[in-house]
Amino acid sequence: MKLIVGLGNPGAKYARNRHNIGFMALDQIAGDHSFGPWKGKHQGSISDGRFGADRAVLLKPETFMNNSGQSVQAAMRFYKLEPADVIVFHDEIDLAPGKVKCKTGGGHAGHNGLRSIHAHIGPDYDRVRLGVGHPGHKDAVPGYVLRDFSKADEGWLDDVLRGIGDGAAYLAAGDTAKFLNAVALRVSPPRSGTGTKGGAQQPKATPPEPEPAPEESKSPLQRLVAKFR
Repeated sequence: MKLIVGLGNPGAKYARNRHNIGFMALDQIAGDHSFGPWKGKHQGSISDGRFGADRAVLLKPETFMNNSGQSVQAAMRFYKLEPADVIVFHDEIDLAPGKVKCKTGGGHAGHNGLRSIHAHIGPDYDRVRLGVGHPGHKDAVPGYVLRDFSKADEGWLDDVLRGIGDGAAYLAAGDTAKFLNAVALRVSPPRSGTGTKGGAQQPKATPPEPEPAPEESKSPLQRLVAKFR
């Protein structure tokens, strides 16, 4: 069984914030895979379901970002899980918008949600890093992640979320390569044809054969040469 956690802040005020992309990812998975209705439990909202025969629980902590670890720890205790059974979706300012990477263990890089999870269960869990871009200066980061995605972000954001839904079963099974491929197929679908830039190469046109000149238009010399061909 997997505990799949999405990080964010509860309430409509924060729903479309960059910081809430983890919540968005879980909503996509729940909808695409017909998970059960969301219900309050473990200091958060959970949705229960399966990927084939494999059970998974989706968890959106409602403790606010800085205390996310409390909810994750409570759910782990209830389901008797280890850190290796936990997957966390979170926003990542060090990745360009639309980029997705997976990681196991390591530091929290100053992310307050991850910092709290580290404090409660340690670092040895899986993460899905969802790129949202960087505002350019570290002092601008808090305001940036707590603002809504812009209209310009809607295209790539929808592609990423759909890709997450497509690949969720692979992620839960531990096949991160297939999961990332599913996301990539949404974000950067293959071009049709031979794969060359701009699509399929068109065959070069063969120039038409010149038509023979009418007999009456030929000179005496041309008519003489024609007799010996």
